[in-house]
Amino acid sequence: MTTRVILDFPFRGRWLAKNSPARRVPSHGTEMFGTKFSIDFVPVDRHGASAPITLRTLLSAEPPGNFFGFGAPILAPLDGDVVLVHDAEPDHGARRTLIPQLGMIRAQARHARAGEWARLAGNHVVIAAGPEGPFVALVHLKAGSVLVVPGQRVARGDQVGLCGNSGNSTEPHLHLQATDSVDYRTAEGLPIAFRRPAGGPYVPAESEVVEV
Repeated sequence: MTTRVILDFPFRGRWLAKNSPARRVPSHGTEMFGTKFSIDFVPVDRHGASAPITLRTLLSAEPPGNFFGFGAPILAPLDGDVVLVHDAEPDHGARRTLIPQLGMIRAQARHARAGEWARLAGNHVVIAAGPEGPFVALVHLKAGSVLVVPGQRVARGDQVGLCGNSGNSTEPHLHLQATDSVDYRTAEGLPIAFRRPAGGPYVPAESEVVEV
């Protein structure tokens, strides 16, 4: 297997790991767009909830501002150069259950068939560890929150944007992936792992709460 890309966690606070490659590979059920080893992190409160569950949760979209981590700082997980930035997509309503998700599923399926990774990713920042990569994408950022530009050098821990709900996102969260290319139509996903204060690098388990 390709050597793992070792990263720092790109946030502070409590975040729930979802669609983890520790559970299965490909982690999101597909290898399209370099997502083979990608992982999602959902900001949660001390009870492990991203937002209160209400009747509206079951029947319709919810304002992203109702969610605990909407607008939480997103940090560079590695030293590198910013190679791609996109910050033109709105934050849409969160859709945590099937009924409000139906229209979104159809729209995002069209984008996938058309190879429109940027539309699926929403607002995003991609950082290259070197001229040949690897390339690490931080995805679904809040509209208007991106703080970096292509060609800018960043260090681990530098803030690059805020957690949002743009693109193919059912609730405010961060999607992170590493690839061998930024041509996402053909990019290969690369395995990742995260540094922790004690012990070696690891991949958070499915539904593990990471606190940094």
